[in-house]
Amino acid sequence: MDWTQKLSGREWRLAPPRRLMRIFRDCRGVTAIEFAFLAPVFLTMMFGTLKFGVAMNHYMVLTNAAAKGALTLALSRGTTTPYTSTTTAVTAAAPGLTTGSITITVTVNGTACTTDAGCSTLLVAGQPALVRATYPCDLTVMGYNYASGCTLSAQTAQMVQ
Repeated sequence: MDWTQKLSGREWRLAPPRRLMRIFRDCRGVTAIEFAFLAPVFLTMMFGTLKFGVAMNHYMVLTNAAAKGALTLALSRGTTTPYTSTTTAVTAAAPGLTTGSITITVTVNGTACTTDAGCSTLLVAGQPALVRATYPCDLTVMGYNYASGCTLSAQTAQMVQ
């Protein structure tokens, strides 16, 4: 077998098989190629863990806020603004959440109340006062939403005093 080749009137020497094998065995740059393949996977896992942690933090804050609201409602018998005090307590207990995105539902003994006057008439000692709060969560990682329509929900009940 002839290891020479004529191109454009010049003679080029082809690499002998040993030299070719040495090139294929060369491992320089393999780490960079492996990093290029695995970096997106690791970054997705890292940012996904971070987003999940933020969602869990929002859930814990929302649960605490609902508990604070239920306690405020249960202790509001005889006041003129039980509904306003309850919603204010919920939003004040959730400083890290967007106030406009929190949905608060107040019920006393199974009946929903949406005004101060309505809540005042329903607040009777010994009745259960329930506060439910919902908040949208965002689990979008690197442009992909892993839980579209995700909503965090927390509720707490207290006995009216």
